Parts: sequence; C-alpha cells; structure tokens
Amino acid sequence: MVNKEIVTKMLQDTYHKLAATDKYILVYTIGGVVYMTFANADFVNRVTKLDKASRGQGYALRFCPNKAQKEMLLAQGATPLCSVALFDYMVNNSKYNKGEIAEKIVTEYFGQEWKKDNIPFTVAGDINIDGIEYQIKFEKATFTNEKALTNLVKA
Repeated sequence: MVNKEIVTKMLQDTYHKLAATDKYILVYTIGGVVYMTFANADFVNRVTKLDKASRGQGYALRFCPNKAQKEMLLAQGATPLCSVALFDYMVNNSKYNKGEIAEKIVTEYFGQEWKKDNIPFTVAGDINIDGIEYQIKFEKATFTNEKALTNLVKA
C-alpha cells in the first residue's frame, strides 16, 4: 500500500527543487469568473493533489482546487481576468487548450505578447514580470508526474 502523503511530499519537494522558479500564478474559475492569484511554492503545496498519471507514468501532482481551496485562493488576493463564458469561447475558437489560453490571458493582462513555447519548467517560468519568473497553471493542470521527475533526476 502506497503512502500517498509521502508520495505527494516527494513529488512536491522534487518538483520545487528542479523548477526554475518558486513563484506561480494560479488561474481558476469560481462563480462564472476566471481569476488569477499569485502564490509561492508553499501555498501551491496546499492546493495540489496526488492523482494517477496517464500511460503508466506513476502518480501525478495536479492543481485541482476544490471550492474551499478556491475560496482560500480568492482570500489570498485574486484578480479577475474575464468571464468563464469568454474564456470558453476563446478555447473553443482556437487551437490552444485551456492551460495555453490561461497563459495567453495572463500574459496579455501584463501587456506582453504571448506565444506558445516548449521551454521546460526547469529552465524558465511562463512569464517574466518585473524581472521575476512565474509559472502559470490553470485548474486541472498537471505540475509533474513520477516518470518525468525520475527522468530529470537521472539526467
């Protein structure tokens, strides 16, 4: 029997150790509105959960906030970005997924031009604001999984 608390802590600790930044912008929906909240690694650990990864990649660490966690995010200081209806429209009328559209909206909110890239989380964040790198995660996003971290640690 796997001790999920130990696996969760191991994934969180290893991920944060390898990440190029410990600063995050978490994007989520509540009450028909898409919000963003700035967070550090410790706060991220409070709103991530352990889940099964797909295709035999072990366990995954995901940002899947429940209602109470979304309210906690709001209380941290949230910025409304757009309505869920507009967000869904943007997703449904583009080739990008929800996470990429969230990155685009946040990037443009800060007056920057967004372009899709494949820069690893170990190299840089998704956006640089005033010289600080941030990773952007939309709800239901996977931070990492056991196989990915194992491959990075071996490298």
